[in-house]
Formats: sequence, structure tokens, C-alpha cells
Amino acid sequence: MKIDINKKAADNIRILSMSMVEKSKSGHPGGAMGGADYIHILFSEFLNFDPNDPAWINRDRFFLDPGHMSPMLYSVLSLIGHFSVEELKNFRQWGSPTPGHPELDIMRGIENTSGPLGQGHTMAVGAAIAERFLVARFGELFAHKIFTYISDGGVQEEISQGAGRLAGFLGLSNLIMFYDSNDIQLSTETNAVTIEDTAMKYTAWGWNVIKIDGNDQNQIRAALSSAVSQKNKPTIIIGKTIMGKGLLDKDGNSFERKTSTHGMPVSEAGGSYEKSLINLGGDITDPFQIFSDVKEFYTKVVGQKHKYASEWKKQREEWAVKNTELDRKLNSFYSGEIPEIDYKSIVQKEDSATRAASSSVLGVLAGKLENMIVASADLSNSDKTDGFLKKTHPFTKGDFSGAFLQAGVSELTMAAVMNGLALHGGIIPACGTFFVFSDYMKPAVRLACLMGLPVKYLWTHDAFRVGEDGPTHQPVEQEAQLRLMEHLKNHHGENSMIVLRPADSAETTVAWKIALENHKTPTALILSRQNIKDIPPQGDNRYTEALQSEKGAYIVQNCTGNPDVILIASGSEVATLVDGALLLKNDKLKVRIISAPSEGLFRNQSGSYKKAILPDDVPIFGLTAGLPVTLQGLVGPKGVIWGMKSFGYSAPYKVLDEKLGFTAENVYRQVKDYLIKING
Repeated sequence: MKIDINKKAADNIRILSMSMVEKSKSGHPGGAMGGADYIHILFSEFLNFDPNDPAWINRDRFFLDPGHMSPMLYSVLSLIGHFSVEELKNFRQWGSPTPGHPELDIMRGIENTSGPLGQGHTMAVGAAIAERFLVARFGELFAHKIFTYISDGGVQEEISQGAGRLAGFLGLSNLIMFYDSNDIQLSTETNAVTIEDTAMKYTAWGWNVIKIDGNDQNQIRAALSSAVSQKNKPTIIIGKTIMGKGLLDKDGNSFERKTSTHGMPVSEAGGSYEKSLINLGGDITDPFQIFSDVKEFYTKVVGQKHKYASEWKKQREEWAVKNTELDRKLNSFYSGEIPEIDYKSIVQKEDSATRAASSSVLGVLAGKLENMIVASADLSNSDKTDGFLKKTHPFTKGDFSGAFLQAGVSELTMAAVMNGLALHGGIIPACGTFFVFSDYMKPAVRLACLMGLPVKYLWTHDAFRVGEDGPTHQPVEQEAQLRLMEHLKNHHGENSMIVLRPADSAETTVAWKIALENHKTPTALILSRQNIKDIPPQGDNRYTEALQSEKGAYIVQNCTGNPDVILIASGSEVATLVDGALLLKNDKLKVRIISAPSEGLFRNQSGSYKKAILPDDVPIFGLTAGLPVTLQGLVGPKGVIWGMKSFGYSAPYKVLDEKLGFTAENVYRQVKDYLIKING
């Protein structure tokens, strides 16, 4: 009897997936087994990649959304040769490259960290935008596809609304999504939580919708063939799959479509691992076996993929000879190279809001950084990303010649799309909204920190000085939350994020310099709504002095000899300290003022530098429009902080400054009381 090698390959993926979970006594076998037919056909017949060069710039990208289905991905990647059988056996173990949810590892074929449902396919939308942006600049030779895989949970997560709307609006025909619709989720069947018609929903958003039996390989082929030829719309293939396909119980009866197999090893879920393995053609003495004929089949697949990539690279070389300047530009895009920017010459208005100062920098960057994409969540004229927008135009369906994404009111979607832009490569992504709405973005910001993606966040309206809009729009606790990411290390030992709250326009210019030079982690710029008095320069040039903010904290005003007190703040409050210091100096006190835009960068400095800025034996007073804990790590256990202890109130910001104690006079009173208390 002739063996159907494609069925056998899919069953091999099922066996490996089931065995990984069984051995680790932890994981999600059911969905991985149901999706095996699709993932096999996709990787063997449709996905273009170079097994010998996983970072090849023109590879098709595959973004997994349901990270709990990692066994399926690791299994198919083992058939390609990116994972060994031994590594599959160590699934979910310490030091293993096969964690419970996949973590970004391009060299092993993993394009994104996934786990929080909904974000993976939204990153794919970002990658699809990146591909269209690059094709608009370099030509159809650089066209490729973005494939993504979503589950019932990902469809239910609210972020799918934003991703679906945006992809349909932009007509991302290069985006192909498989929806693994198995009607089972972790604790219930889907009919216990939803009656929506998913096909109608995506049709309404402007998607091409194809419905198939997701375990019928011929239907999968036909759907993918149709999807890759689509020219005007993104495609969703809704595949009805069988949760735990091939599973049997101890009596040899079907154990398919069981909720329990979503998140438990088969033996713990009530099925029979041994009978299921034999039913799928496995060997109970060697459950991690890759069948010899499947191995031979995938050896041919790997050869074909490499041949395709090699032929493309020859075309690229021919193109490069004819387009030397474009080729140089393309290489610079993917290398992360930043052209020389004369930051010092950027003209800033006197005493401007730092959001306006950022806008001035963006206007310059629009003419310098040809691969920068800026987005705003319906706030470009308020978060001042319009400084960039005025020099370009927004993306629209069929036109990606501009460089601005109007994301609409969807902050989480926007943040995940930025991650996708960064993951694709060749793009510098930045996005803006009000700081208080960073709360909507944090799940995606956290993944950017985990993956080490150099996304730039522009969060404006940074404090209670939003004023009349009231407490719903006034950030208080947000800065403390973001500063925690400066304390948290990523897996490369770096601060997982740089958070910058500049004190004036000069520091804002430097903050942008820091952000663009940071290729390893995300950077946040926290910017003011209201105008701020510029910090008086101590020498000839305020910008030159502000360059010291690259060390996280530095002296903006000093005294002769040892100070009696050190005043420290970031952002708007530094100018308030400058005014308060004038009153303190009238009392013959020697005062040092520190601007600390980034505690994380400051903590990275040498011990001698940190001691020189903040010696242990000098009283330190901190001023913050956030929670006092925001500065606790800088003032030390003996220091005192004046900060917010409640939500804000609705009133003009100058009234709020007065009522809440953010004035020079209150700085004077608080410091005097503090010094009396500690000096007796």
C-alpha cells in the first residue's frame, strides 16, 4: 500500500507534540495535534525560507499567536533541522531552547515571542506593513508573505478587533492568517462564551474569507494557493480542526474533541498516551522518532527551500549591480545604521513643552531617517507626532509610499504592530499617545522588553498638569510602573527598557539621540503637555550640558564646596527645583540640583560617578509628579520625596501646581523642614 507521506508527516508532528508534553508532564497537546496538517503543508509547500540562512531578509515570516501550541512549531522546525530530538525531549526544562511558549530566536526559525493571546497575529500585521513599506521603496523583488496562526482565544482577545480592522483597512494582501477553529478552549467549549460569526466579522473588515476543513490537506493547499494569489485583501482561512486529532482512550475509543486535552498531558486528561501513539503510527519504545521516510521527505523540502532562496539571492545581486544606491540604502536599513544627525543644530523654541520639542526633532528625523515609521493612536496633533506627519503622509490601501500610520483609537493594537515592524527588520518604529493610555499598551510593551525590540514610545501629557481633563487623563502611577522595566533585566543582562523623562527642550533632543542609538531595547520618552522653563545653562551651551543626561542623571546646578542639600527630579519638576533653589540660596544654603531623566541609565554608571552625583552623606530631597516611590531608589533611605499620594483633580494646571504643592515656595518649605528634622 502506498504511504501518504504528507499524512505521515502530519502524524509525526502529532506524535512529537504529544510526546513532548507527556514527558514534561506539562503543556498543551490538543491544539498542536489539531493544527499539524496545516503546519506541515504550510512549511513544506508554501513558506519560503532558507534553512542555511534563517535571517535571510526576504524569507516569508511565520508568526504564531497561540504560544501554548509551541510543541507544534518545535516539531515542524525539528523536521527542518532547527531543533534536535534531544531538545524536544527537554521541552519546558531549565536551559532548554524549547520553552513552554516560544521565545524569539530567528536562527531557529522562531519569528516572535508568543503567549499572551492576540498579540502574535497583531505583530504579523506590523510585519505585513513593513513588507509593503519596503516593497514601495525597493520594488517587487522584495515582496514576500507574512503568515500567521491564530486560535479561538486569540480571536476572542480584544486586540483582534484592532488587528482585523487595521489590516482590512490597509488591504494587506500579503497577510495570510490561519484560524484554527476547533471550538475548544482551556476551560470550556467556545459555545459557552460566544455566538459570533467570525467569518462575517472579518468580511466586514474587508478580509478575504475562506472556510475549510482544517484537517483536509487538499483543502489546505487550495486555500493557501488562493490566499497567496490575493492582490487586494488580507486572507483569513477558517479551518475547522479536531482538537487532539488521533487520540484514543484506554479502551481504544476516540478521545478527540476533549476540553481536557487543551492544557494537560494526554494521560492526565483521561486519554491513553500509549494507544494514541500507536494509533498515529508511533513506536512506544522510541516516541520521539522522526520517521525515516518523513526525514527523507523533509531533506528534499530543505533542499528546495535553499534552492529557491539561492536563486533569489542571485537576482538580488543582479539588482544590486543596476541599483547601487538603492542597495546601499537597503543594507543600511537592515543593519540598523543611523545616518549622521546634527542634533545640536536642531532649533528649539524657548521654554517649550517637551512634546513640542519632540515634534521639532521629529521634523528633522522625517528628512533623515528614510526607514522610520511613526504611528499615533488618533492623537497626532496632540502628542505632536504631527511634526513627522507634516513631512510625509499616512499609509492608505495600496499606497505605502508615506511613513505614518494612523492607528486609530487602539493603543494596544498600535503597540503590538510596532513590535511586528521591529521584528520584520529594516524599520525604525515609533508610536505616540497620552501617557495615561500606556496602561492599554503594557502587555505589548512588556513583550518588546522581553524580545529586546528597539521600539520608541512617545508618551505625552505626562502628569496631573493635563489639568481640566481631570483624573482619568492625569498619569500618577504610570511612571513608577514604567521605571520598573529599567530595573528588570532581559535575558541578555541589559535593562529591559530605557525610560527618559526630559527636563526641557535640550534634554528632549538628547533623549531622541539616546533612543535612536539604543538598538537593543525599547525606549520611552515621557513628555510634558505644558510649557517648561528651560534649565539655565551653566556654560555657553545648554545642549552640550544636556548630553550628560546620557548617564541617566547629572548636575544641572552646583555650588562651591560640599552641598547642604541635593535636590533631584526629572521632567517638569526640575525647573520647579531651580526656582525653589533660589529661595534656599537666599538662606545661605548650598544647593546642588540633579536632573535624572533615567534611573536605569544612572544605575549603569560606575560607582565613582554615582557617588560623585549623589554622595551618601548629603541630604537628598526629591520632587516627582508621580508616586514618591518613583524617586525612592535615588534619594535613598534617609531622603525625602514630595510626590503624589492620590489621583489628580480637574482644574487648570497652574491651580493644580499650587494646590498639590508643586511650587518653588513649597519646595523651600519642605526642604527647610527636612533639614531641621535631620540636623536638629
